[in-house]
Amino acid sequence: MIMDPRTRRMLEGPIAPTLLALAAPNVVMLVAQVAISVLEAYFVGWLGADALAGVSVTFPLVMLMQTMSAGGMGGGVASAIARALGAGRAAEASRLVAHAIVIALTMACAFTALVLAGGPAIYGAMGARAGALDAALAYSNVIFAGAAAVWLFNTLASVVRGTGNMLLPAGVVLGASPILMLSPALIFGWGPFPALGVTGAAVAVVAYYGAGTLVFLAYLAAGRSVVRLGLRTVRLERRLFRDILRVGAPSLVNNVQTNLTVVLLTALVGSFGTFALAGYGVGVRLEYLQIPLVFGFGSALVTMVGTNIGAGRSARARRVAWTGAALAAGVTEAIGLTAALFPSQWLGLFSAEPEVLRIGATYLRIVGPAYGFFGLGLALYFASQGAGRLLWPLVAGLSRLVVAAGGGWIVLRLLGPSLASIFIVMALALALFGTVVSVAMYQGAWRLRRES
Repeated sequence: MIMDPRTRRMLEGPIAPTLLALAAPNVVMLVAQVAISVLEAYFVGWLGADALAGVSVTFPLVMLMQTMSAGGMGGGVASAIARALGAGRAAEASRLVAHAIVIALTMACAFTALVLAGGPAIYGAMGARAGALDAALAYSNVIFAGAAAVWLFNTLASVVRGTGNMLLPAGVVLGASPILMLSPALIFGWGPFPALGVTGAAVAVVAYYGAGTLVFLAYLAAGRSVVRLGLRTVRLERRLFRDILRVGAPSLVNNVQTNLTVVLLTALVGSFGTFALAGYGVGVRLEYLQIPLVFGFGSALVTMVGTNIGAGRSARARRVAWTGAALAAGVTEAIGLTAALFPSQWLGLFSAEPEVLRIGATYLRIVGPAYGFFGLGLALYFASQGAGRLLWPLVAGLSRLVVAAGGGWIVLRLLGPSLASIFIVMALALALFGTVVSVAMYQGAWRLRRES
């Protein structure tokens, strides 16, 4: 059987160099995305505390859609395609593409309907009031009206990554990035553009995803990939939907748990007022940005683990998982410690308000050192996607949710209004998340079958 060179490298190449080669384009791509996200928040911060707080409360829902489409269902898509290619079923891998598109469009419609209808209640419950609530809705309504662009972009990128091609998604992200640089022009009305405020930032985001989607569609339809897009000739099959959803659906539960944790904690912090909400929002943005950073390693883990699992090489798949987890934990811990030691370097990008800076610094000094646990657990979650074994990552995510949100509520009742106490609970919850997944993995949580 003739095997695609990328597939052969994932099955036979040295683990660490192969994993780093796969991850490198993603990491570069995601560093660029992080930088652009930081710039967007930087410019929004010029509009004042209300605008910054408003965009901050939308962040959990926006990231929920991002993580669901890229790391959740996207992980299911990449895993299914990688396993099919690893088992030598290239035609089936191509048929999976149309099924992935159907799932993406269905999920996008659900997000659009839910957030456009429920946005005022959701953001109000998270503590947004008056000007902050107006800013949240102005930003959110545009983003979620364009949910289809986000879902298709991330789903098609996952299709391409599932084949082992990490360069094209990275190239599309970097190539389309200048569109996002329109954000300040649309916010403030520079040049020929109207001054749209926070709405302008959202318009730039949707335009970026729309342009990238067109590039992925053209690439897959042109037949240049090992998998091809042929919507006219594909008959939808339950079995192929099931192959994606058996990994994608549990992954969505994990995404919901992660984001619900932040939503509930944001609501607790929001009870301390707008400055507390803005300070925590700026601080936790750095935590959230660990997700796309680890995704750089994680997308490589999904593909490499999935390909080896499809070929029956489970022992090698586990070695891949631990190698990637160690790399991710090292990077995220370095970021967390740096932020804890020098919080003003991050916080000063977004605000000069003393109270916002004080609260943000408290968060980073307490929670930052626990980021390594978050990176460790998240990397093993992605590896488990590739293996199709997600029970323990779900248990770990639930543990984090219960300890962080439940513990934060209890602390407020027992100790009174203390943000520092809530932040300590957050750090403990991150440590628990990484520890539970690691111990379960070490104990053989997804030993599958003897190698062939």
